[in-house]
Amino acid sequence: MRNPLVLCLVLGLVVLAEWYGYQAVRTVAQHLSPSARRGVNIGYWVLTVAVWGLAIWAGSTRQNGHTILKSYLMSLPLLLLAAKLVILIPLLFEDLTRLVRWLANSAKSPAGTEGAAIPRSEFIAKLALGLGAIPFVGLLWGMAKGATDYTVRRVTLKFPNLPAGFDGFKVLQISDLHTGSFNSTEPLERAVAMINRQGADLILMTGDLVNNRAEEVEPHIPALSKIKSDLPIFSSLGNHDYGDYVAEFRDDRALWRQNLERLMQNHAKMGWTLLNDTTRFIERGGDRIAIVGIQNSSSHLNFHTYGNLPKAHAASGDAPFKILLSHDPSYWESHILNYPDIDLTLSGHTHGMQFGLNLPFLKWSPVQYAYKQWAGLYEQGRQKLYVNVGLGFLGYPGRVGFLPEITVFELRRA
Repeated sequence: MRNPLVLCLVLGLVVLAEWYGYQAVRTVAQHLSPSARRGVNIGYWVLTVAVWGLAIWAGSTRQNGHTILKSYLMSLPLLLLAAKLVILIPLLFEDLTRLVRWLANSAKSPAGTEGAAIPRSEFIAKLALGLGAIPFVGLLWGMAKGATDYTVRRVTLKFPNLPAGFDGFKVLQISDLHTGSFNSTEPLERAVAMINRQGADLILMTGDLVNNRAEEVEPHIPALSKIKSDLPIFSSLGNHDYGDYVAEFRDDRALWRQNLERLMQNHAKMGWTLLNDTTRFIERGGDRIAIVGIQNSSSHLNFHTYGNLPKAHAASGDAPFKILLSHDPSYWESHILNYPDIDLTLSGHTHGMQFGLNLPFLKWSPVQYAYKQWAGLYEQGRQKLYVNVGLGFLGYPGRVGFLPEITVFELRRA
């Protein structure tokens, strides 16, 4: 966060939330004995300082091992801060009301006197604490259950130019596995079983197999290599697959290259065909379609662009129908739409920020303020983009609203 003004605003909001959280606890505890009140007050700040201290320690040493434990420690302030931000709203409104009433009383008081202080409402404090428990419990559930509560999303896509031999063709997409975030192999073993039950004709993976290092996926190779498909499983690279966020790789490009080569070898060990700026063709019923894949490419300046879309597209020739694997959805509007014969683009990357509202009538997540296309299906003309919210998780070790997704597309002739 390089903008000093934004940083000051964020820090100010955090301090305000912490203070109002304390005010709510102190008001509710006002009927306790003096020693008990003192214990509650001290306990509040000891807990607050400990949580932030552990999170800062975990964040500053996360590259030195125990990354899964540290991701949980880094998430604790998020849970408490989300609760305190909700607590802040009714208490701040109450304080503004109290201020207006105090000013009105002061204006009516005789000269030389002041209006009587107006005590904080215990009811409002209890209400605020109750409301604050909602995001806290929700985020806690997201860590305990939501992170691996795998869901299958079925989407029918119609195209006028889909070859007849592919009418009814089923394509399954997974994305953003982030295998370095798992502390056991059981979740992905369960996900693979769900994938195999779908009976898809073609399976595609759109990047971010790991968090940073190629070896993160190696404990999961036995499970992921059990994904069943009569056709080749095609995959592409995401921004995290390059190891760009590891200091030693940034400082030593030879190590960077070794890590990337090891990652590509791991794709091969699982039986996956990695599409780095190239095209493969699939034939069915005398017809064929092109599967095009590019390395990570983005229109956001803080992400590297490694892909070569013109090269990959040229390799697809005159195929009548083309599916593109492109990890970052921001590249669709900025570049991919310039190739009108790319019919379907499959992306991931956003995770739906692993938090939000995902209802039939309302879809919201903070990530939508950074990405115009961030979850689900988007269309311009006959071209379509689908953004899968990912199978894994990163940072916050949970999911609320946007659960881990396995997407099954049924392609139909319009």
